[in-house]
Amino acid sequence: MFNVNKKMLTALVAASMTFSAFAATTSAAATDYWQNWTDGGGTVNATNGTGGNYSVNWSNTGNFVVGKGWNTGNASRVINYNAGVWSPSGNGYLSLYGWTRNSLIEYYVVDTWGTYRPTGSFKGTVSSDGGTYDVYTTQRVNQPSIDGTATFTQYWSVRQSKRTTGTNNAITFSNHVNAWKNFGMNLGSSWSYQMFATEGYQSSGSSNVTVW
Repeated sequence: MFNVNKKMLTALVAASMTFSAFAATTSAAATDYWQNWTDGGGTVNATNGTGGNYSVNWSNTGNFVVGKGWNTGNASRVINYNAGVWSPSGNGYLSLYGWTRNSLIEYYVVDTWGTYRPTGSFKGTVSSDGGTYDVYTTQRVNQPSIDGTATFTQYWSVRQSKRTTGTNNAITFSNHVNAWKNFGMNLGSSWSYQMFATEGYQSSGSSNVTVW
């Protein structure tokens, strides 16, 4: 099981490093960032919808990351979303996802998943938005990042039980940032993108998500 988990982490992180991005141009959109990447294999069909909406259908795919959010992250942002469709078969999850620089940190707040629940080096728990999240760190050595090949740390908050989808949900990011600080996990001083993402690896499924 450990080897499967490690492979999943490696694959999804590698998938998230290389992407195509463009702005959501509708005036009603609270979001201004869109990411759609796959490493090939199988089929991934993603649509950048109006406003904060996106959808993706995938079948027997390798790695993929599809999401919508903001060009610049914010420690105090409340990320709202509604996953009207969330139907994974195999490995996949819905999460708040982003990067900071100075220090280079990749972070996740995972609300739900398919057959795989991310883990790592356990640091503690944080209660937020009606649930309890386990906090983990993982280390990546000489791996792809937003700044090329680098060594960096990943921060994870993973909900202990899968969150209900099909309703309006919120992620109060400051709760996680403050908890991480209490565990000695400090984000960098310069913010890169921040988004709510659908990710998967060697799986099939569909999702339709609106982010605001």
